[in-house]
Amino acid sequence: MAKRVSVDRWMFTVTMILVFVGLVMIFSASAVMAKERFGSAYEFLLKQLVWAVAGLVVMVVAMKVDYKRLQHPALVFSLLGFTTLLLIAVFFLDRAHGTHRWFHIGPISLQPSELAKPALILFLAWFLQNKTKAMDDWRNTLIPAVAPTAAFIGLIVFQPDLGTAIACAGITACVLFVAGIRLRYFGYALAASLLPLYLLIARVSYRKDRILAFLNPYADPKGFGFHIIQSLIAVSTGGVTGLGLMEGKQKLFYLPEAHTDFIFAVTAEELGLVGALTVIILFAIFLWRGTRAALRTQDNFGRFLAVGITSMIVLQAFINISVVLGLMPTKGIPLPFVSYGGSSLFVTLMCVGVLLNITKQAE
Repeated sequence: MAKRVSVDRWMFTVTMILVFVGLVMIFSASAVMAKERFGSAYEFLLKQLVWAVAGLVVMVVAMKVDYKRLQHPALVFSLLGFTTLLLIAVFFLDRAHGTHRWFHIGPISLQPSELAKPALILFLAWFLQNKTKAMDDWRNTLIPAVAPTAAFIGLIVFQPDLGTAIACAGITACVLFVAGIRLRYFGYALAASLLPLYLLIARVSYRKDRILAFLNPYADPKGFGFHIIQSLIAVSTGGVTGLGLMEGKQKLFYLPEAHTDFIFAVTAEELGLVGALTVIILFAIFLWRGTRAALRTQDNFGRFLAVGITSMIVLQAFINISVVLGLMPTKGIPLPFVSYGGSSLFVTLMCVGVLLNITKQAE
């Protein structure tokens, strides 16, 4: 069978639509707040637009670069080392919103934990490509494979950012599963993580409050249950067709983080069930095409890259939408392509460019 000469048009189109939807909804969700805080309704939109243009340029470049060039050990370990350095260096900076998550360079804000996800994907794809028949070798395969993930999770948890740490663990689990790891090892990992998770949740007041809010938000509607209640109000008032773009009420200083973590709630309120389902269907198509690329790729390196990138995007979308609908405790995970956040959008588009190059070469 001849190799394809063009990238996956479905995936490319879905990506462009989601970026466009994100820009529109960010403006809708943030215009009033931006006018109140900064004197310009376009403050958040313009910043996101700059990152979107930069990300799309990088995506197009990555589409044209053979993904096999990424498997050079010098590149793999340089990216791991650079990411580790950034994750450590961020602790020496001043806190922002009570956390050590950001580098602020003039008007630009960078979140090193966003780089951790593609760094782990690249390392796992490179390391496991020739070890699929040795997945039971815990000393020479499993421990070296999960060591960078464990290190990154530890650093990210102490920022603190438990949601991104869980996302890193989920991405690693997906790649290991496709590589052929036995299911019992996931059981071992889950058992080993129960005590740390208990301590990270039960001993940290705001995380404990998030669990209580998930179980019964109406027990404290003006306190720990406020976020999820306002989100559910936004989703429920949208009806089938929504209140109309820019016509949502919950974003008007009721729904916290309306343009970031809860932008899907604004989408559901203004565009209704139709708009919300459209976004979900777009991510479902992305999952389909990403899985298709992984299945059609002949080399393990490309297959594991495809699985890692696809799982990174779809897993985050699943968590974000589940949180908005009250199906999971609040995690602080953005909706890929759609939520406000420049470094997240840039890194995601860069990874999509690599995935599109894989689809171009898949047989």
